[in-house]
Amino acid sequence: MRTLEAVEEPSEEAERWAAALAGSGAAFAWLFDRHRNRVYRHALRMLGDVHDAEDVTAGAFLELWRRREAVTLVEGSVLPWLLVTTSNLSRNVARSLRRYRSVLRSLPRSETSRGAGEVAEERLDMASGERRVREALRTLSAPDAALIAMTAFEGYSPREAASALGISEGAARTRLHRARARVASVLASSVAEVLTTGSEEGAR
Repeated sequence: MRTLEAVEEPSEEAERWAAALAGSGAAFAWLFDRHRNRVYRHALRMLGDVHDAEDVTAGAFLELWRRREAVTLVEGSVLPWLLVTTSNLSRNVARSLRRYRSVLRSLPRSETSRGAGEVAEERLDMASGERRVREALRTLSAPDAALIAMTAFEGYSPREAASALGISEGAARTRLHRARARVASVLASSVAEVLTTGSEEGAR
């Protein structure tokens, strides 16, 4: 079930969006204030880095305005559209980070001290549970990650999520079933790997 914040006054949000489309900066600011934290949480869930999440959050609202004529409201709210866009932007950022890390790993390293890249990755991955969830989400396509975010984290129904993605409810349910199975499989594999590594280290 969605929180009160998400379900209250849907007509007011639709009215604010209409005002924003008509050029009201105050109305767009209201929408930003209303949804910024939830968009940021989804970006952070996908990326695990506060600075990247902030950049993606800003990018999602920029896209909301840039593509305003193509935005579809779900139950009178722009939040589902923002979550889908956040998933897309986060996937792009994640690909850039993987390329950056690949370059870091190729650099010569001192035998006695860790490089800045190693320290940065360590900080990024300190919360192992959150890291495993991020890794699981990254194995999904952007639409499937958005489906998981909307239904599992934000409380939208498959019908509402389908509307945000522009697909049928049946297709959304099928993709959601496969996405959940994929996430569960990746999480189970990650836990098994941790347990195996821990057992090997304990035997040394």
